[in-house]
Amino acid sequence: MPRPALLLLALLPCPAFAQDIVVTGRGLEESPGERAYDATVINRERLTQSASGRLDDILRDVPGVQNFRRSDARSANPTSQGVTLRALGGNASSRALLILDGVPQTDPFGGWINWPAYDPERLGAVRVVRGGGSGLYGPGALAGTIEMYSAGLGDIEGASGRLFYGSRDSIDARAGWAGSMGQGFATVSASYGRGDGFTPIVKGQRGPVDRPSPYEQTSLALRGVAPLSGDVEIQASSTFFSDIRERGTPYSGNSTTGADAALRIVRPDRWSALFYVQTRDFYNSFASVNADRSEATQVAEQVSVPSTGLGARFDVAPRIGSGVTLRLGGDWRRTSGETREGFFFVDGEATRGRVAGGATDTIGLFADGAWDSENLTLSLSGRLDRWTISNGTLTERVFATGALLTDTAFADRDGWRPTGRAGFAYRPAGAVTVRGAAYMGWRLPTLNELYRPFRVGAETTRANAELAPERLKGIEAGIDYSPLSSARIGVTLFANRLDDPIANVTLGTNLRERRNLDAIEARGVELDGSLRLGAWSLSGGYSYVDAEVSGSAEAAAMDGLRPAQTPRHFASATLGWRGIGGAHVSVTARYTGDQYEDDLGERILPDALTFDAVAGVRLTPAVALAVRAENVTNARVVATLSSDGLIERATPRTLWVGLRFGGR
Repeated sequence: MPRPALLLLALLPCPAFAQDIVVTGRGLEESPGERAYDATVINRERLTQSASGRLDDILRDVPGVQNFRRSDARSANPTSQGVTLRALGGNASSRALLILDGVPQTDPFGGWINWPAYDPERLGAVRVVRGGGSGLYGPGALAGTIEMYSAGLGDIEGASGRLFYGSRDSIDARAGWAGSMGQGFATVSASYGRGDGFTPIVKGQRGPVDRPSPYEQTSLALRGVAPLSGDVEIQASSTFFSDIRERGTPYSGNSTTGADAALRIVRPDRWSALFYVQTRDFYNSFASVNADRSEATQVAEQVSVPSTGLGARFDVAPRIGSGVTLRLGGDWRRTSGETREGFFFVDGEATRGRVAGGATDTIGLFADGAWDSENLTLSLSGRLDRWTISNGTLTERVFATGALLTDTAFADRDGWRPTGRAGFAYRPAGAVTVRGAAYMGWRLPTLNELYRPFRVGAETTRANAELAPERLKGIEAGIDYSPLSSARIGVTLFANRLDDPIANVTLGTNLRERRNLDAIEARGVELDGSLRLGAWSLSGGYSYVDAEVSGSAEAAAMDGLRPAQTPRHFASATLGWRGIGGAHVSVTARYTGDQYEDDLGERILPDALTFDAVAGVRLTPAVALAVRAENVTNARVVATLSSDGLIERATPRTLWVGLRFGGR
């Protein structure tokens, strides 16, 4: 059994010394100052009743949340799964910070997200904070923060599961258990998904090499919470996952395996100490397809990309006085890894090899304070981070002779980065809240951006070991109106400036390099709201963003353009009905505006409108029948458009039927 699991099991039977303790499974209590920032909460009902059953899809309910590519985590390459908000553009790396119970979740080497590791039914809620900067969250929260909270006994209890069968011989299965153990509780959950997949290249452009893109994904999560003494509890968790996909041609397979372990000791009203470790290994194969798509040839292979993330965090919330809250603390995160590749294939064998990688460290101190009265909340926080980029290397050699082609050791670099945020929330009337905020954030370049060159088709992109950290400044103002406890609407205006954004800059025909642009400026408006009337509910949102690149020198051709992969318009709406005995029906509509595929704005991905639907009814108190439908109208959602005009689509119509067991 893996060591993280042994650690978890060892912690579960921890004795309780007090007899009236109620464990929470959560971290420190949320500061009242969070009211000042633009946030949306995805509740458990939505997490357990989506058409796809996938977190990356559910997050698209929130205006402005976007992966780098439109494909989901069944057919996309994992390296295109970086998450961002507010149309700040990007590449594979995330510009939003995803955390689970306080632990950062971005891939240690590449900064993308391994979405199949997160079964939404393991979560109690997800809170999306748009903007907000680094604050107490740490580096990486440029565009915002996505906080995932594990489900507790208030959300799940006893045995539960699901078993669905879907289009293209697909299976979606889960089994789990949650229950009390002494004065604590434990949860265990395993999920499995597979499918034959669809053919990404659209009809009319396919050739003999084009075929479906199968996937097989598994994950296992264990969590235990137990009291130590007084109001102090210990929380231990482990996650293991495997993700195998193919991209629809020979030699286009990829796979990721990962294991995480976290230990948190917390007194929810006073202090928290968190320690975690992440391990990842990634395999990726690349193919070149000839003009008539009759033959695919392997051109490169990432044989192994081992990486590790280590971290710790300590928070303390001293009692100051009535209406005043304060959090002080520090955090540390280290990422290390390397890519081990074969390339320059001859007769199906790699003739050259590459090893590239390094390490990054960030260590920061922060203070976050809030003052709360009956009508006014003030928030102020600041942090200071020390960053280091070290041990960077790039080695290339000829396999047959061992001769070195490249042997570069990059200079270590370091620096300091101060950031902060401030905001207010004013309640002139019981139903109205007026809020405003200003903030700063930053992000280190990933090891992938710094050290790994890559090729897609005929296009080569070079790494850049001299990349500078990205820095963001932003302001926002909004108003929330809640005339009833079951009705809310919010409007937020924002303006962000991202300095030194990292992008793939075209230098010549089929040649690009990662560079720091001058800036990306994004201004826009976000609306979101919800309404519940009896058995009916309606929720939705809309965002409009006018984003523009400032580029000079080699990036001058990008100056004034909208960043690649950033739509101006996005909208979503879900209409639901819940009847007696758990019967339910919901329909979700999503609209994504057109967007540039490339940095020069020469290729445009057209807009897309899709509909999803879910329905369920209980057969017995413990068993429910459910049907789900993704992309009901089978709309063509263009995911990629290559320089030679090849079109790949995202998920076509997918139908599911299945049973749910137990649960709440």
